[in-house]
Amino acid sequence: MNKKMDFGEGSFPVLYKDNILVLWDHEGDSVLYILDKKTGKDIHKIARDEATTWGSPFVIKVGGKPQVVTSATKLIRSYDLETGELIWQCAGMTANVIPQPVYQDGILYLMSGFRGNAMLAIRVAGAEGDITDSDAVVWKYDGKETSYTPSPALINNRLYFIRSNNGYLSCFNVKTGEEIYSGQKLEGTGSIFTSPLAAGGRIYIVGQQGTSYVIQEGTEFKILAKNVLDDNFVSSPVAIGKTLYLRGYQHLYCLEE
Repeated sequence: MNKKMDFGEGSFPVLYKDNILVLWDHEGDSVLYILDKKTGKDIHKIARDEATTWGSPFVIKVGGKPQVVTSATKLIRSYDLETGELIWQCAGMTANVIPQPVYQDGILYLMSGFRGNAMLAIRVAGAEGDITDSDAVVWKYDGKETSYTPSPALINNRLYFIRSNNGYLSCFNVKTGEEIYSGQKLEGTGSIFTSPLAAGGRIYIVGQQGTSYVIQEGTEFKILAKNVLDDNFVSSPVAIGKTLYLRGYQHLYCLEE
């Protein structure tokens, strides 16, 4: 493995039915592995012309067939899960892509925010070959608000995301790409590496320094609660039923009504 500076790689494996997907984009021969979960053997080993990326594989269904989407510095690519063949590709991200794509109603939303800003909405039905300058790209945004590390949250046709790794929240209409609000400061969070969580009509955001916010889901920016824990956080919050789980440096927290 040839790692970039001292960062290493941070992509996580994805389990989809009987497959394990491992994206290994590094400073050497980058590869997307599709493995048999029962045996660990390679089903497909797909060579990639990419340098280090921290994004992870993302599976969507198009026309009833699974595709594996990878978002990276040079190209966004989508592969046929069954055959391993490249279906389509699209340029447009910045370097060091980390945020996971999100998907709704046949549209894929991708963003990055290192040494530049980029967000794309891609209609995947019928996408084939190089779609960079095609009608498959529904809209683009290159303003300063896009995330570097956190992934966005998508709910009710609204996309919530953090500016870079900073404590500023934005909300966009995914149908039009128009800003609903942006640059709303979340005081006291420090850097934010966790991803926003949409659950129960609220958006939960946890800062690295232990300050968390509960934001009303909707077109108006409204803070419902602000809480502080004596810990540090880089892991995203998880909700199961009415229980919220937070993993800090020191403790695992379970919060519920």
